Amino acid sequence: MKKKTRFFIGILLCILFLSSCVDKNKEKVKVDPEVDSIEEKVKGMSLEEKIGQLFIVGFSGEEIDKDIEYMIKNYYVGGFILFQENIKSIDQTLNLINSLKKANENNNIPLFISTDEEGGKVTRVSNLFGSIPGSREIGEIDNEEYSFKIGDIIGYRLKSIGFNLDFAPVLDINSNPKNTVIGARSYGRTKDIVSKHGIQVMKGIKSNNVIPTIKHFPGHGDTFIDSHLDLPVVNKDLEELKKMELMPFKEAIDMGADMVMVGHMLFPKIDSENPATFSKEIITNLLRKDLNYDKVIITDDMTMGAITKNYDIEKAAIKSLKAGTDIILICHNYEDQVKVIESIKEAVKSGEILEKEIDEKVYRIVKLKEEYGLKDEIIESINIEEIEKKMNN
Repeated sequence: MKKKTRFFIGILLCILFLSSCVDKNKEKVKVDPEVDSIEEKVKGMSLEEKIGQLFIVGFSGEEIDKDIEYMIKNYYVGGFILFQENIKSIDQTLNLINSLKKANENNNIPLFISTDEEGGKVTRVSNLFGSIPGSREIGEIDNEEYSFKIGDIIGYRLKSIGFNLDFAPVLDINSNPKNTVIGARSYGRTKDIVSKHGIQVMKGIKSNNVIPTIKHFPGHGDTFIDSHLDLPVVNKDLEELKKMELMPFKEAIDMGADMVMVGHMLFPKIDSENPATFSKEIITNLLRKDLNYDKVIITDDMTMGAITKNYDIEKAAIKSLKAGTDIILICHNYEDQVKVIESIKEAVKSGEILEKEIDEKVYRIVKLKEEYGLKDEIIESINIEEIEKKMNN
C-alpha cells in the first residue's frame, strides 16, 4: 500500500509540475494589450500599398477591364466609385461589384465600394429599385422619423447589392436662390432644417452598416457657380460661416460622422490662394482643430472643372494631402489617376510629403474599414421582395 501511495503521489506531483509549466507558457504568449493591431497592420504595408489606400477612383463601362485590374493589383487602390453608366441592371451591377472584390482578393485591405446616392435627382440605383424622395422633399415633410426611414432605405438598398460607402447626405444650406448645383439637393434654407434631417438620414444610412459621408464642407449652399464646371467663390469670413454654413457639419460631427467630403470652393477671406479642397486653413485648422474632427476626410472629385480648369491635378492632389485630407477622389480618366498616384509616390520619396503623415492617413482609413467590418465578400443574389417591402412599410 505504501508503494502504491508513493506512486500516486509521484504521479500527482508530475501533473502539478506539468500544469504549472503550461500555465507559465500561457503567460508567455498572452497578447500585449498595448499593441495597436491597426498600427501593426499599417507598419506591415509597403509604401505603394499605403499610397493606394489614399485613392478612390472611377471608371467607364459595365465590367472591369485590364486598367481596373492594374489599379487593384499594382496600385492597391483603396476603393471605387460607381456612376449611372456603371449600373444598368441588378445582375450586371452585382457581377461588377463582385468582380472588383475578387480582383482585390490578394490584398490585405478590403475595398470601399462607393456611390452618390442622395435620393431625388442624384441617384445611381433608382433604375434598379425605384425612385425615392430627394432632400428638399424630406425637409418640407419635416418629420425626423421619416428622414431616418429614407436614410434606412438608401442604406439597405446599397448594402443589398454590395456597396459599403455612400457620398451622402448633403449638409449644404440652400441659402442662395441662384445656386444651380445644390438647390433641391439641400434639405432646406435654414441651418436647423438641414441639421435635423441631414443627421437623421446619416443615421439611417449608417444603421445598415453603410458608411455615410457628410458633404460639401465647409458649405456649398451660398454659391451660384457649379463646381463641376468652374471654381465657386464664397465671400464669407470664418465668423459668418460659424453662424450658418458650419452648423450642420458641427452637429453631424458631434453625432459621430465617420467621413467628411471637402468641396471645391474658394473662401478668399479665409484662404485667398487655395480652395477648401487643399486649404490647410480650412482642413487642418478649421475641420481638424476647431471642430475636433479626427476621422476620415475625402476630397470631392478632383476631375471636376473647379480643379482641372484652374490647377494642375497632380500638384492639387499633393497640396490636398499636405493640407490634411486622407483620400483623393478621382472619378474619371485613368491617365490622370495614374499620374496623380505616381506623383504622390514621388512626393513621399523626395520628402515633400512625410511617410509618417501617410501612415496617419492610412491608419484612419483602415480603422474606418475595420469599424464597419468591411470585407470583400461575394454577394450571390439579392432579395427584391425584401427591398420592396422595406420601401412600402
